[in-house]
Amino acid sequence: MNALAPQSLLQLIWLASPALPVGGFSYSEGLEAAVDSGRVHDEASAAHWLVEQLHLTLAPGDLAVLAAALPAWHAGDQARVRVLNDWVLSTRESAEFRLQTEQMGRSFLEWLKLHHPDAQACFDGLATTYPIAFAFAAARSGADARSACLAFAFGWAENMTAAAVKAVPLGQSAGQRMLARLAQEMPAAVDDAMARDDDTRQAFSPMLAILSAQHEHQYSRLFRS
Repeated sequence: MNALAPQSLLQLIWLASPALPVGGFSYSEGLEAAVDSGRVHDEASAAHWLVEQLHLTLAPGDLAVLAAALPAWHAGDQARVRVLNDWVLSTRESAEFRLQTEQMGRSFLEWLKLHHPDAQACFDGLATTYPIAFAFAAARSGADARSACLAFAFGWAENMTAAAVKAVPLGQSAGQRMLARLAQEMPAAVDDAMARDDDTRQAFSPMLAILSAQHEHQYSRLFRS
């Protein structure tokens, strides 16, 4: 694989940064509910939870749709983009998860309009989801699909380890160990995502959906999901 041009690499680092103003830090994606139920209670259980989430939900779902959306944006295939965006919306199994992808998508679009004046026209009529907006930005950076997926996965992992540090709670060193473990798992997760097509891409995680629904009514919480 050819190395990314420096500008493309820097763009991907920027897109993956938790500092990007899209609100990713405010979500735990069911983790806080897992802590409340006792399923996650220490560093080992939190690391196991996130590794499983990476392989069972992120890779076959959002990473796979990102891998499909990036070439669609490169080709200017708006019809394909709309189909993929609708798939993301239809696979959100709780109100919280749907609100998350819509809110992050809207915020990402506002950020995109500062850097790509045609972004609004490209998303016209779409209830923009986060993976589809990320794919647009990655395509404009000149990144290939694998690099874009790795950047997306690492940005997700940073937000999720930060959520675990706050919710369990854990120390910063534990968070770094968990992030290192997730980074080791990411290449295989991206390989899985890249190998999927429309027939094998899937988002089915019943217990995560149940925990997310329970989180909507959780008495005390730090996160929006």
